[in-house]
Amino acid sequence: MKTLSFIAGRALQGVVVMIGVSLIVFFALFLTGDPATLMLPPDANRAEIEAFRQAMGFNDPVWIQYGRFVGGVLSGEFGKSLRFQRPALDLLFERLPATALLACVSLAWSSLLGFVLGTIAAIRQNSGIDFAIRVISLLGQAIPVFWLALLLIIVFSLNLRWLPSSGIGTPWQLILPSIALGAYYFSAITRLVRASLIEVLGENYIRTARAKGISSWRIVVHHALRNALIPVITVQGMYFASLLGGALITEIIFAWPGIGRLAVESIQTKDFPVVQAVVLFAAFVFVVMNFLVDIAYVFLNPRIRL
Repeated sequence: MKTLSFIAGRALQGVVVMIGVSLIVFFALFLTGDPATLMLPPDANRAEIEAFRQAMGFNDPVWIQYGRFVGGVLSGEFGKSLRFQRPALDLLFERLPATALLACVSLAWSSLLGFVLGTIAAIRQNSGIDFAIRVISLLGQAIPVFWLALLLIIVFSLNLRWLPSSGIGTPWQLILPSIALGAYYFSAITRLVRASLIEVLGENYIRTARAKGISSWRIVVHHALRNALIPVITVQGMYFASLLGGALITEIIFAWPGIGRLAVESIQTKDFPVVQAVVLFAAFVFVVMNFLVDIAYVFLNPRIRL
């Protein structure tokens, strides 16, 4: 019962968050003035503006407009793109596979390498290997994504001509953007695994296991990693949610046709239905990932649900 109430409470919190996001997304459209004037070209005359306002329902009371907006969201209808004259949700789903592919590859290599190096650094604490790993992880978090992306293009595309600098379609086109996008997460995961594992290795039950003559590798794998994984899972869940919501800078620099690039293009062209769809989708991904992480907590450490 306690587990079910814990999960139900987290689910209710997610619903409240989504309601708050929907309010922000809806009313943000009215913060900068008349939405009909903003959406139409600057040379639109008064008759065209009035006709567009009537067609979009902007003459109705705000609470009716919000109710219509929420009803459309719940039914999967975000309206038509003003630029492409197609359903906004269809455009989002067209770009989702590209973003999901980039997000999965970036998080996969950064998590695997970060987990391995973080574990090695924790086991060899204060050694030369630990120092080298800490320097690498510090550089990974200090270098801006856009600078690293441009550097990779200059070195591996323009000078060495080993890899393509943009586009999608082949595995080679995925290498540079995944490196640029995953470098920060690799560094963060490495430092978090190291810090978390060092803290766990100092616990009394670890000392007891060592006193019993259990090998260091068995202690780390079977005793320490389970508890050290809890903060790492949190970070990975939030990182994946942010990646799946669209990596704006990386997708723009590498001309990657994902959700982030769609969001930027929609903002530039004042395509508000698409912008609303992207923002709500990103918020929904964050809420779902946070919910899944909370459930994972319960199984990794049942005391958390109390």
